[in-house]
Amino acid sequence: MTRIIKWGKFTMLGQLKHLLLIVFIVTLCSCKDKVRQIPIIDFFKTPEKSVYKISPDGKYVSYLKPYKDKQNLFIQSLADGKECMASSFTDYSIRGDYFWTYNNQLIFSQDIIDNDSLKMYAIDVATQKMRIILSQEKVRVSLVNRNKQQPDVITIRMNKRDPANFDIYHLNIKTGELQPYLVNPGNITEWFPDADGKIRLVKSSDGVNETILYRPNDNAPFKPIIENNFKNSVKPIAFTGVKNYFYALSNVNRDKTALVEINAEDGKEQKTIFSCSKADVLYVEYSKNKRRVEFAGWEEAKPRKHFLIPAIEHIYHNLQQRPQLKGNEIRVIDRDSAENKFILNTYTDRNPGSYYLYESKTDKLTKLGDINSSLVPNELCAMQPITYKARDGLLINGYLTLPLGTKRTNLPIVVMPHDGPWNRDSWGYDEQVQFLANRGYAVFQVNYRGSTGYGKAFWSAGFKQVGGKIQDDITDGVNWLIDKKIANPKKIAIFGGRFGGFSALYGVSFHPELYNCAVVQYGLINFFTFIKDAPPFFKPYLKMTYEKVGNPETDADQLRAISPVFHTDKIKVPLIIFQGAKDQRANISELNQFVRELRKRNVDVKYFLKPNERAFFRSEHTRMEMYAEIEKFLENNMRVKP
Repeated sequence: MTRIIKWGKFTMLGQLKHLLLIVFIVTLCSCKDKVRQIPIIDFFKTPEKSVYKISPDGKYVSYLKPYKDKQNLFIQSLADGKECMASSFTDYSIRGDYFWTYNNQLIFSQDIIDNDSLKMYAIDVATQKMRIILSQEKVRVSLVNRNKQQPDVITIRMNKRDPANFDIYHLNIKTGELQPYLVNPGNITEWFPDADGKIRLVKSSDGVNETILYRPNDNAPFKPIIENNFKNSVKPIAFTGVKNYFYALSNVNRDKTALVEINAEDGKEQKTIFSCSKADVLYVEYSKNKRRVEFAGWEEAKPRKHFLIPAIEHIYHNLQQRPQLKGNEIRVIDRDSAENKFILNTYTDRNPGSYYLYESKTDKLTKLGDINSSLVPNELCAMQPITYKARDGLLINGYLTLPLGTKRTNLPIVVMPHDGPWNRDSWGYDEQVQFLANRGYAVFQVNYRGSTGYGKAFWSAGFKQVGGKIQDDITDGVNWLIDKKIANPKKIAIFGGRFGGFSALYGVSFHPELYNCAVVQYGLINFFTFIKDAPPFFKPYLKMTYEKVGNPETDADQLRAISPVFHTDKIKVPLIIFQGAKDQRANISELNQFVRELRKRNVDVKYFLKPNERAFFRSEHTRMEMYAEIEKFLENNMRVKP
C-alpha cells in the first residue's frame, strides 16, 4: 500500500511523478542529440566493391574488390551469378581504368610505385589465363579506343618516345606488338576517334592558344578548323553520324558552356542543342550504338539533367520511383554493346552509393553491390547548398554540412577548400566531410572564384588571384559563418590537399586570428618549385599556368609573397602535415626543410611522411593511421566532443 504524504497543494507522490517526467524528458532530449561515433574504418576502408563494368556481350560484370589490402579484379557471370577472382595481387592494387575488349578480354594495369613502372595485363575470360602485354618504366599510359572490327587491337596513348609528349599506338593484346599510329609533333594534347576507331579530330595547345584539327581519313593531313584562346573552350564528344558533324561542349561566344553541333569541315557551329543560363553543361550521356546524345548534365545546388530523348527520360523517371532509388542521384557508368543492359551507380549526400544492373527489355533492376554497407544514411549528415556575397559583391556558392543534433549555432567549423584552383566541390557523398561531421564539426566547402561550372566570367575571375581574391572568398565565407552565428569564432580549423593544402597554410599564415589549427594533405608550399618541377608532359600547359597563376620570372614577387615556404615566421598555430614520398608533384626535401624551419620557430607541427605512397594514400592501413591522427589533432586543438 502506498503511503501518501500531503505537502501544500501537491502530494509527495505527485511531486515524485512530476520529477520523473522531467528526468524522462531531459534524458529523451539528450539521447536525441547523442550521436553514435562511427569507427574510422567505416568511413575510409577500401570500397567493398567498386568500378563495375559490363562485358560488351552482356554476359559478365567485373569489379574491383579488396584482397589482402589490395584492389583486385573479380568477374561475375550474369547467367548463374557465380563470382571468380581474376587476380590476386598482394603487392600493388589494380588501377581503376581497366576495360573490356570486344572479344571478352579484360585489360588492366598496375602502378608499381617502388620503381615508377607500369605493367599492363590481359585476362581471357574463357580460360582465366593472365599474361603481361606491356611493361614500361617511367611512362604514363591510357586507353584511347577499342575497336569492334579489330577486337585484338586497342589504341593507347603513351609518352614512351618522349616524356614530354604522348604518341598514339596500336597495341595487339594477343601478341604484345606495339605499332605507332600517330607521332606527336610536339603540341597535341587530345585525340578524338570516330565510331570506327579512326582518329579524325585532335586538339593542339601551346599553353595559351588551342587549335582543333580535322582530317576526313587516315591518309589525309590534319587541318585546323577552330582556333581559340584558352579562355574559350571547345570539347569534342563524338561524331553525330550525319555528314561530318560532331557534338561538342563549347563556351565560344557565350558565358556558359553549351551542348552544340559543329561541322568538322569548317569548324562552324551548326546549332545549339542545349544550354543553361545558370551553369555550364559539364557532361553528356552519349549512346555509341545509336550515335546520339541522350541528356545534358549540369550542376546548380545539386546535379541536374535535361533529357533529349523522351524514352530515356521515361526510364530515369521510372527508376527514381523505385523505393530503393528514391532521392538518389543515378548515373549510367557502363552499358553492353546492344545497349540492353546498363550498370547504374546511385548515391546521395548521405550514402556513398550502390551499383545496380538494369535490363531495359524487361525493366528489371538487380542490385550488384554496395560501395560501403557499413554506413547507415540516417546516421550521416545532409550537405546543404549555401550562397553568400564576397567583399566585392560577387556571389559565391558552397556547401555546409552540419553535425546531427538540434544545435545549429556556435558550432566548431572545419573549412575545406577544394584542390584546383580550377576545380569545384559538388553535392554528393564525401567521406572526409561525413567523418568530420560525425565527430561534431560543421564542414564548410566553398566554390571560390575560379571554380568550374559557373561560367567563363566566374572562372576567369580567379586568374592571377591565387593568394588574392580566391583566398579572400574563403575568408569572407568564414566571416559569413561567424556573422550568421553558425560558427564558434574560437573553434575554426582549415583542412585541404594540394591547392587546398596551400589554402590552409595561407589561411593560418595571413589570417592567424581566424583559425585554431590546420590539416594539410600533400600541400603545395612553393609555387616556384611546383611550376619548375612539373613533369615533362605538363609542359604544354605551362604558359596557361603562367596566365592563370603567375610566371616565376615576371611575377616572382607575387609568387614569393604567397608561397608558404617563405613565410614560416607568420605561422603560429598547430599544424599536421601528411605526405606520400612517391608523390610525383612534391619536392620532399623542400617540405622536410619547411617542417624543420617551423619547428625551429617552436610551431607545433606533426609531420607524417609515408615512404611508399603517392599523393592519395592507397593502403587502407595508412589511411586509418592518418585519420586517427587527424581525429586526435582536432580534438586536442578544437577541444570539442561530439
